[in-house]
Amino acid sequence: MKPLRQQMLEEMQLRGLSTGTQDCYLSAVRRLAAHYHKPPDELSDEELRNYFLYLMNEKQLSSSSCRVAHYAIRFLYVETLKRTWPPDLVVRPAKVSKLPVVLSVAEVQQILSCIRKPRYRVCLSTIYACGLRRGEGISLQVTDIDSQRMMLLVRQGKGAKDRYVPLPESTLEMLRRHWTTHRHPIWLFPAKPRGGKSWKDATAPMSPESLQKVMRAAVQESGIKKHATVHTLRHSYATHLLEADVNLRLIQAYLGHSSPTTTARYTHLTRPTETTATEAINRIMAGMAW
Repeated sequence: MKPLRQQMLEEMQLRGLSTGTQDCYLSAVRRLAAHYHKPPDELSDEELRNYFLYLMNEKQLSSSSCRVAHYAIRFLYVETLKRTWPPDLVVRPAKVSKLPVVLSVAEVQQILSCIRKPRYRVCLSTIYACGLRRGEGISLQVTDIDSQRMMLLVRQGKGAKDRYVPLPESTLEMLRRHWTTHRHPIWLFPAKPRGGKSWKDATAPMSPESLQKVMRAAVQESGIKKHATVHTLRHSYATHLLEADVNLRLIQAYLGHSSPTTTARYTHLTRPTETTATEAINRIMAGMAW
């Protein structure tokens, strides 16, 4: 019989789950096994129930993290082990809706200027300039650049969908200069080879963890107090486009959002919107007698 991990992996592949989702689900199940120090298929319904309570009450995970753990473990039991999920085991942590952190254009420039290694600075600059997710940015390939149409192909984004986004001229020139430093036949941002090998020998793009680490260090060095991550650059891109009066429907397409509702939350973050509202409130309150 195949190991449980391999069984689950194959079930996820058959159902078309993205590699990112597969990694998340496997990590969630691995944490469950580590918590009880025994294989997950040997756990009782009561142990599963206590584990979810532990995640919510002791670990105090966010609602989204709890839901991912629930989806992963339920997938293991229902789809892989072909068991009936305990009918009384309902995991529905309250969903908290928070507005994303957004940087100003000046703050983005300030953070990027603190990054000394060119490959990381160019990658993060491209992520901001094109509104990419972290995984989309590091996975860019040489053939994804359409310099004739000034577009960038984003392969298999969230939901396994391809999309095109506008490629600024300055970003194209930056990417061209960067490529000449390694000339890898596939990746725009190859992982640094070990053992003194050539950049052309890289077999994968740079790791997402290393990029996040560089971003974190740059934010700290910049002195900016906002909790900014790589994904904050994407939020900032969308907000800055809205402030420049770019149509919301276009921004939705550039970001790869399935629903306009997801994109519409950025309208709460734009300065023109806030300024207009503040001016209106001031006019209304000016005549009030307190």
